[in-house]
Amino acid sequence: MAGGPPRRRAGGSIDEQKLDAIVAAAQRAREERERGYRERALKLYPWVCGRCGRSFTHANLRELTVHHRDGNHDNNPLDGSNWELLCLYCHDNEHQKHQLEGTRAPDDDPSRTATHQPFANLKDLLNKKKTAE
Repeated sequence: MAGGPPRRRAGGSIDEQKLDAIVAAAQRAREERERGYRERALKLYPWVCGRCGRSFTHANLRELTVHHRDGNHDNNPLDGSNWELLCLYCHDNEHQKHQLEGTRAPDDDPSRTATHQPFANLKDLLNKKKTAE
């Protein structure tokens, strides 16, 4: 808002033209925000986190975020196909997963099954304890 708040004239009246300009600027800013992807996503989708299922109301709507599925914040199709609504916690978790990608050791294969069997000889140890008593 250029120029600050409207000032009172010498006679005590408010500069109506300046006030009208401020109101018009605020309305334009609101309309621009509504055209933004967050406002569009909130109109398209129910106010529910796509991961944890938490529901939102006007009181806590600020905790619901728009996640870009492809990670490109400039990819905002009108149908919302690149968006999903996530709560702050799930959104942070989603981005944390992407930051951790590629941090595994080269020989750490998640599809490999464990080969260590910590209780393999437990029966033998218990039998030894019983015979020692």
